[in-house]
Amino acid sequence: MKFIVSSTYLLKQLQVLGGVINNSNTLPILDNFLFELNNSELIISASDLETTMSAKLEVESDNSGNIAVPARLLLETLKTFPEQPLTFVVEDNNTIEISSNHGKYALAYADGNEFPKAVSLDDATSTTITGDILATAISKTIFAAGNDDLRPVMSGVFFQFSTEGLTFVATDAHKLVKYSREDVKAGQTTEFIMPKKPLNLLKGILAASDDDVTIEYNDSNAKFTFENTVLICRLIDGKYPNYEAVIPKENPNRLVIDRMQFLNSVRRVSIFSNKTTHQIRLKIAGAELNISAEDIDYSNKAEERLTCDYQGDDLQIGFNSRFLTEMLNNLTSSEVQLEMSLPNRAGILTPVDGLDEGEQVTMLVMPVMLNS
Repeated sequence: MKFIVSSTYLLKQLQVLGGVINNSNTLPILDNFLFELNNSELIISASDLETTMSAKLEVESDNSGNIAVPARLLLETLKTFPEQPLTFVVEDNNTIEISSNHGKYALAYADGNEFPKAVSLDDATSTTITGDILATAISKTIFAAGNDDLRPVMSGVFFQFSTEGLTFVATDAHKLVKYSREDVKAGQTTEFIMPKKPLNLLKGILAASDDDVTIEYNDSNAKFTFENTVLICRLIDGKYPNYEAVIPKENPNRLVIDRMQFLNSVRRVSIFSNKTTHQIRLKIAGAELNISAEDIDYSNKAEERLTCDYQGDDLQIGFNSRFLTEMLNNLTSSEVQLEMSLPNRAGILTPVDGLDEGEQVTMLVMPVMLNS
């Protein structure tokens, strides 16, 4: 088995696939990349049993075969090469030899047949969506997903596809984000929960991609296919909580404010807040928003006044500044609207501008009890 490939082209593909590999694997074979050569087509795969990702590369060869190559060793070697063709030759003594312009490097390889096979999806339904829309949907929601092992359904992003549009939801019970598109539709109604790890991988690859992504899914797995890459992952099992029930419908108090001004103010004031609760107080009256925080244990306190556009009753409400900062950071609009009803009901944050046609973002943040 022998093939020739460009060093930077190979490195670029392997760095993407390397994101799948865990630092500590239960099976030693998972510390390897699987190389499957079929003439001029080389398919490289990486897996952690839950997620398997493979990329197709064009190489110069007329051989075929499959081997498993140590991932870390190969990546570290490739990072040091300038752009040049590399020749890979599988030797008889169970090593693969890489020849560059300046030297030769031998790595011990494992039998490719030991590598776990990717799952095949039976009775799958499929939907096609452009890469940048999917990347946006992931990055707008994934930060709100939880990390609680006791509630695994909330540690992923909920995909809801219907003939009316696509909806992506993430929540950790303190904050919730719902991102929906009416300009992209699915052939039939379906829903599933995607784990974070494969979503982060997809977000990184698709960020600037106009390519179509085909999403196939059944009850237990999902498969994403685009350009020369395929990602298959196991879905999170369970029923997603009824998120619509927690979004308050009647919110008579509406605040509209410049997003960056609000974000910077919250950031500054929160430095003076209690280090365990991160509590900040919003006091709204007329066209004035007063943001304050106090850490009684250390006698630290801060207060800022901002002008805003407000319609509603005078109101005092407390929020965890970390959640508010995360949400404001994640929006790209120049102005945001915060809708509230009562100090103990969730606040709803939405962008006022900067959205595409058919795109909607709703962010919900739970209040914290104010100590008067």
